[in-house]
Amino acid sequence: MHDLMTIARKEFRGFFASPAAFLFLGVFLAVTLFVVFWGEAFFARNIADVRPLFEWMPVLLIFLIGALTMRSWSEERRSGTVESLLTSPVGPLPLIGGKFLAGMGLLALALAMTLPLPITVSFIGPLDWGPVIGGYVATLFLGAAYLSIGLFMSSRTDNPIVSLILTTLVCGIFYLLGSSLLTNLFGHQIAHFLEEIGTGSRFDSITRGVIDLRDLYYYVSITGVFLVLNRLSLERMRWAGNPTNRRHRGWTWVCLLAIANFIVANAWLTPVSSARADITQSQMYSLSDATYHELNQLHEPLVIRGYFSDKTHPLLAPLVPRIRDLLQEYAIAGGKNVQVQFLDPTKDHDVEEQAASQYGIKPVPFQTASRYQSSVVNAYFNVVVSYGDQYQVLGFRDLIDVKSQSDNKLDVALKSPEYELTRTIHKLVSTYRAGDNTFASIDQPVTFHGYFSSEQKLPKELVQLKGNVTDILKDMAKGHEDKLSVQVEDPDANGGKLGDQLTEQYGYQPRIASLTDPQPFWFNMTLQSGDNVVPVPLPDTLDKAAMKRSIKSALQRLTPGVLKTVTVVAPQDPMARMRQMRGMPPQSQYQKLMTALKDNVRVKQSQLTDGKVPAETDLLLVLAPQNLDDKQRFAIDQFLMRGGRIVMATSPFKVSAGRSLSMEKTKSGLEDWLAKMGVTIQPKMVLDAQSSSLPVPVTRNVGGMNFREIQMVPYAPFPDLRGDELNPKHPVTRSLDQMTLGWASPITIDQKAMGDRNVTRLLESSPQTWTTDSTQAIPNMNRYPQLGFATQGEPKAQTLAVAIKGQFQSYYADRQSPLAQSADDKGDKSAKNTQGKKKADKPTFTSVIKQSPDSSRLVLIASNAFASDTMVNLVSQELGTVYTKPIDMVQNAIDWSLEDPGLLALRGQTQFARTLVPMDNDTQRFWEYLNYGLAALALLLVWLWRRSVQAGDRRRYQRILAEV
Repeated sequence: MHDLMTIARKEFRGFFASPAAFLFLGVFLAVTLFVVFWGEAFFARNIADVRPLFEWMPVLLIFLIGALTMRSWSEERRSGTVESLLTSPVGPLPLIGGKFLAGMGLLALALAMTLPLPITVSFIGPLDWGPVIGGYVATLFLGAAYLSIGLFMSSRTDNPIVSLILTTLVCGIFYLLGSSLLTNLFGHQIAHFLEEIGTGSRFDSITRGVIDLRDLYYYVSITGVFLVLNRLSLERMRWAGNPTNRRHRGWTWVCLLAIANFIVANAWLTPVSSARADITQSQMYSLSDATYHELNQLHEPLVIRGYFSDKTHPLLAPLVPRIRDLLQEYAIAGGKNVQVQFLDPTKDHDVEEQAASQYGIKPVPFQTASRYQSSVVNAYFNVVVSYGDQYQVLGFRDLIDVKSQSDNKLDVALKSPEYELTRTIHKLVSTYRAGDNTFASIDQPVTFHGYFSSEQKLPKELVQLKGNVTDILKDMAKGHEDKLSVQVEDPDANGGKLGDQLTEQYGYQPRIASLTDPQPFWFNMTLQSGDNVVPVPLPDTLDKAAMKRSIKSALQRLTPGVLKTVTVVAPQDPMARMRQMRGMPPQSQYQKLMTALKDNVRVKQSQLTDGKVPAETDLLLVLAPQNLDDKQRFAIDQFLMRGGRIVMATSPFKVSAGRSLSMEKTKSGLEDWLAKMGVTIQPKMVLDAQSSSLPVPVTRNVGGMNFREIQMVPYAPFPDLRGDELNPKHPVTRSLDQMTLGWASPITIDQKAMGDRNVTRLLESSPQTWTTDSTQAIPNMNRYPQLGFATQGEPKAQTLAVAIKGQFQSYYADRQSPLAQSADDKGDKSAKNTQGKKKADKPTFTSVIKQSPDSSRLVLIASNAFASDTMVNLVSQELGTVYTKPIDMVQNAIDWSLEDPGLLALRGQTQFARTLVPMDNDTQRFWEYLNYGLAALALLLVWLWRRSVQAGDRRRYQRILAEV
């Protein structure tokens, strides 16, 4: 070991004895920084990662390592010193190991000098250090493999130029074997084999943030093979000119056996898929606990079929093996309950017929073009997940994400395949359960509590319904009678003590038929399972079928994993009637949100004009409400009082995007209601200096001709929220590392009115925020050149979204129910029609619930445009990819409100999620030149260190000389 380290130090210093080391370090830094900032257009990508640093590393190291090692042994052979080395007391192994370690030391030094780049990136964006660490580890192992090749080639010739050419040729062959240039010429099977033996493909696997023992050993095996060949080459030098004997053949066989062991071990490790570490921050490439939870809920076989054709688009081809590996992980995690199949419809006509007839899968034509030819390829890229009689098809649009580059290139990556697959499994299992016996899926017994007045006080329509309730429950629990118990009590008995308790605990009140029939009565129902209490609403039509639907809906809220129902209250299409006359479907300004929600929940739309929320509703999603009347407000209030969950996006500003942006003030009709709940949305708009950009058309005059182009202009009404501005401790915002919130208003919280409720701030703007009551939507860069808007007041952070949980007091606690007035008006109208009879044809039974249980939840986002198509399209135009953060937040809020956290940890894990802080061109140049300056400083420090070492060596030699 002493000899090894002595030789390594000697060789390392030898690099610096000539300009070789400084040329290597200088070229390495110059090329890597040029590739990052110019070749890959780092700031145009707008992604907070250092992938461009490692993008060209496998190619760059081929030439640099070749130049570094070309003189290692060839110079020794040409000068004749190799004979002295081979006959010295130091054996060949320390000689080989010393040269190898010296090269690794210089490579490690070069990589250390690039560390300022990821450090500076971490200051301008939320950098995930997992892929960075993986990139450095991959570079060291790849460099070790190239170094061993270079040392062996140098030992085979006495000409350094020949050594350089041989090293470049062999390393280039290893790289090309797994590159897309070669694998695109073959099908998946051959392409997968080539990727297994290619240095570049293994390198990409590690740099994404997954350190796999199989990938690391692959580089170790290459290093071992060529170091053994190097040792054999030196041994052959000793034999030169001597006849071959038994000892020579023995050396050859030992080396061949060692090489065979290095190679065979790769095949032995191939099936070992568990020896891997996902070091990405969000564990992007590992199955999460949510996935394991969903797979453990399976009671029927789950079949996953992957339909992939051998010939596909070159950008999609590298993604197929990764999807296959992920599906294999599902098969391992699910055990016997999960079956995974891979099919190629282009090779089997029966499979093609089944895919088309049973699942509606057809090949997608992809146009491919190269320097020499252009063609169209019909390819399959689908995954079918089936459970019981339910199935869903995922296409390439569901599985991949595309981001445009500045040079008209497309960057294609997997979106978040685990989320898509787990979400699909969750939906299929939930739908299957919803059609099954509900009691079979409930773990704890259910108790039905019926709080009914005596039949003398009940209207005759409810007397019959009361008798049907127990029959309905018994029919639904058939086969699971041990899980159901029924308790019916009269709240008016024993002096009304139970009624007082219900009013205090749940806010229940006696009902009345109408103002003309003020006889109060009790008719309230709840289902209880453990600590969960769910009210059973009285159906609109008082028949047995409607009552069964109401009870089943309440039971499903107690059932884990059953697909939930979200009722959306959103503005109607103003052109709906005209579109209907033309035979066109109405349009929604939340089309993208609706499409995403339908993948996870049942979506039902309602305007609440009858003053009631549909009975099957689990969550109420209120988007951009405008001038809601008393009935609509009452429906929202009473839904929350029944323990409901509400997600609401509202503000005093309405934005229209036609040929240009326009803004006007508007009323939601919920201002007083929100104040009663303890929150107030101020009638002002938030402007933030830390903002995203807006695509604005600009006219340029070039050579006397006017051209119109789109430029990105910083837009203060688009606060760009990052870091702690998105609450990292709350499930709704934990998985979001960036959010652009358009045309928002500040929220103030009345702690006195809030009471004991738990309120959490979800979104806050930066400290560079000010507010305005102006309705100016277009920035005026001529008048306000810095931000486009006038600054007012002292800047400070503003609350933009909150989550509230606890017991709410009804807005109508001291008010009359608008439904009672409606029923009375209806009764009066009926009375006139029936000559004095004051009785409605269909009586409306109403009451006011004065307070909610502790399970009620309200998520408030102070923006009318939040998650609208207008907002999503504008930000997507800026980023060059589909922007889904607002949609992800709405889905997170729904999952948190419905206490379904399984998919929260998976959502939002796309590879394009981490974006840079918005900055102008001058700031970009500053960061770029800073990195160049730090690289030059690092190179200068190395030069000064080497000068000091050389000066120390000279003084030591002079002292020895003086002593002699």
